[in-house]
Amino acid sequence: VQLQAYGGGLVRPGGSLRLSCAASGSIFSINNMGWYRQAPGKQRGFVARITNDGLTNYADSVKGRFTISRDNAKNTRYLQMNNLKPEDTAVYYCSAAGLTQDLRGFESWGRGTLVTVSS
Repeated sequence: VQLQAYGGGLVRPGGSLRLSCAASGSIFSINNMGWYRQAPGKQRGFVARITNDGLTNYADSVKGRFTISRDNAKNTRYLQMNNLKPEDTAVYYCSAAGLTQDLRGFESWGRGTLVTVSS
């Protein structure tokens, strides 16, 4: 299973971006998909997650500003980021876990997409 994340870019503080993560391959189901980020010089950390049932959870630092959503038909998850702050600058990665068509578990990571928040 391959994941492709895109939608990053340069945005001014207070601006918005929407990241997308598309999963492809032999997918039977995606149980959960999440976003993580890694700022320069820091470890990768959790941002948001959504389950197959639509349950979501967020890091405290992004609550109220970021929204994770899904399109099951497209095997795609989105991260709407509003009111961006310079401290949101990071490479954003998506991950997914689920079952392949032959009912084997998978866990995959996508290549990151860079988000830069700067005036």
